Amino acid sequence: MSGTFRIAPAHLGLRRYWLAQGEMDGGRFEVADGNLDVSFVRARMVDVDFSGLRFSHFVAYDSVFERCDFSRTAFDHASMGATGHGGRQWDGRTWPVTVYRECRFTRTRLLPDTFWGNARFERCVFDGARLRGFYATHEAQFVDCTFRGKIHDVNFWGTPTGHTSALGRDRNAFTGNDFTGAELIGVSFRHIDLYAQRFPGLPGYAVLDRVDQRVAAALAAMTDWPAEIKTEAAEYLRISVEFAIAYNDGHALVSHDWIGRRLPPDTRDQIFSLLVNYSDDQQ
Repeated sequence: MSGTFRIAPAHLGLRRYWLAQGEMDGGRFEVADGNLDVSFVRARMVDVDFSGLRFSHFVAYDSVFERCDFSRTAFDHASMGATGHGGRQWDGRTWPVTVYRECRFTRTRLLPDTFWGNARFERCVFDGARLRGFYATHEAQFVDCTFRGKIHDVNFWGTPTGHTSALGRDRNAFTGNDFTGAELIGVSFRHIDLYAQRFPGLPGYAVLDRVDQRVAAALAAMTDWPAEIKTEAAEYLRISVEFAIAYNDGHALVSHDWIGRRLPPDTRDQIFSLLVNYSDDQQ
């Protein structure tokens, strides 16, 4: 542990927590009383072992976590890139980034109310981490990260929806990420260059352009299909096309899930094939 590292008890109303500041280089993270309600404020944590811990509260503000191990760590409440600390009301003018660099999140448990905030993940590995129900990741950035296992109902954003002056940017870095080992269920990529990521390939996934044209051609090819199948497929595909046009200029990561979760598997197979094999000759 570096001599500059300090961890001291602090209070916010009736809440008692630990305030961690300075630099810790290596070793196992511990607190004196086992109360893992910890706020990291302008802290630098390098090669620190957080594995297997359960944080009742985890707050990170203007901090760096480098090569830290969060494997099997559980976060009951987490603010990965907080707006402020110590109960101070955010002034809305400055929002420093908290960086996670080359950290490991293996079978890490993050709950849907996790506040991602202004957090930047660089070359991190999410291997079987519980990534589910995260819709408000508007300011989070991911660069050269690896994702393995199931990811359920997560929105990734290439543009923050507000606070751009406080963030100091109007784009989120989202590039070089590897999803080839992931199963993506209800995952949306918004204002993100899909070609700058790696995704699972055929037969399950394909990054496609002109999805409006592809869907129109697919629906035209369903003339002899049962009416109830055509109606349900058309409704699913209409919504998917609207999202692709609104958020990614008509490009989409197309999968069986994108086509419609409630459609029969063989129907989704046929539609997927129609979309992938579309050609300009069909116009």
